[in-house]
Amino acid sequence: QVQLVESGGGLVQTGGSLRLSCAASGSIFSINAMGWFRQAPGKQRELVATSTSSGTTFYADSVKGRFTISRDNAKNTVYLQMNSLKPEDTAVYYCSAGIRPGIGFPVRDYWGQGTQVTVSS
Repeated sequence: QVQLVESGGGLVQTGGSLRLSCAASGSIFSINAMGWFRQAPGKQRELVATSTSSGTTFYADSVKGRFTISRDNAKNTVYLQMNSLKPEDTAVYYCSAGIRPGIGFPVRDYWGQGTQVTVSS
């Protein structure tokens, strides 16, 4: 069984910062890409940032220059440092990871339960 557990969400004022963490645990043989998505009320879930196992990163245009994704492969953990937050960043943030649970098993996507980020104006 694989679990992704997020932490670090909360309420912050415009211009503030938050750091999200997501730790993968359980039966893990290897982890490919890890990433963050978000879903605001009434909107579709959207990609925020991703990081490959070798450290290549990708950011949505809306967060470039403000958010930084990083990962600690030894801890199976991915982080999202969010600076200069805006009210439009308000959403539930989900982490996702492509995980191979064992030798010979296919890679599948796993999701965390989500953590609320609210930015007040």
